[in-house]
Amino acid sequence: MGIGAHLGLIWTALALDWALGDPACCHPVRLMGAVISALERFLRPRFRHPWALRAAGTLVVAAVVLPAYLLPSYVLHWLEAGHFLLGWGAGALLLASTVAARSLALAARHVRHLLVQGDLDGARQAVGRLVARDTDRLSPEEVVRAAVETVAENTVDGVTAPLFYAFVGGVPLAFAYRAVNTLDSMLGYRNERYRDFGWCAAKLDDLANFLPARFTAALLCLAAGLTGLGAREAWRTVRRDARRHPSPNSGFPEAAVAGALGLRLGGVNYYSGVAERRPYLGQQRQRPAPEHISLSIRLMLLATLLAVAVGSLGIYLVSFVWLRLFPFV
Repeated sequence: MGIGAHLGLIWTALALDWALGDPACCHPVRLMGAVISALERFLRPRFRHPWALRAAGTLVVAAVVLPAYLLPSYVLHWLEAGHFLLGWGAGALLLASTVAARSLALAARHVRHLLVQGDLDGARQAVGRLVARDTDRLSPEEVVRAAVETVAENTVDGVTAPLFYAFVGGVPLAFAYRAVNTLDSMLGYRNERYRDFGWCAAKLDDLANFLPARFTAALLCLAAGLTGLGAREAWRTVRRDARRHPSPNSGFPEAAVAGALGLRLGGVNYYSGVAERRPYLGQQRQRPAPEHISLSIRLMLLATLLAVAVGSLGIYLVSFVWLRLFPFV
């Protein structure tokens, strides 16, 4: 597939996600989740020692990630052999299923709508479907903070990272990334149950998100400047606070959004009734309000467009330099 067709596929996939959202049935991520759950049920009872659990968890990772890369590769190659447009169209649909910009925006807007309507219990339940923390006692400001944090973090996990890997290695690599991210979301917890069994999933997700998280933070800062929210403060907050986050990657987009919106993210969260204090990101120049959810969505969508634009330009520049240096290759 040529450069133009490859870039057209990515732009088309993004347009399909924004227009249609996630498929109502047979979503690849749901299928991956079902496989992961089945493998966990089969393997976990058979191991007790921490190293054996790590080995079993690593086996689950391999059993999910490798097919996630190989199956799209085979299917798209087979379809392209029949007709180029058939393979190209299928690739755009498959790639669109790895991106969740529309779903993330709609879910966050629903939380904002409920808050504006004064339905705090409904807003708590809605944001509870987006985050892992306990939400049944959150104040309105804490609901806003939870929504803004999940939009910022999932800008990487659900949008820019799969696009990043689509630029690097096409649809199969984007699918492999989505498998890694799904494994981490299901197994990558630092609690007693998953500390060992989910070790490989968590480490691989940290590695896979290392570059996309930093790239996305820079794009969010640029988006903040383009929307008049303050790129300088966003970048200053990233440099000062991003590494305070317990995750090696999540702090970068969250710090960028915190600085852009003038909010202080982080603080005390409750997980199954147990309090966990996270370092603060940003300085609170404003009180969290429903409008900040809308602004975080705007930053996410603009950063997505910038990611595809920068990626497209990057591919053309790399191709130009390569042809100049190695014209006969």
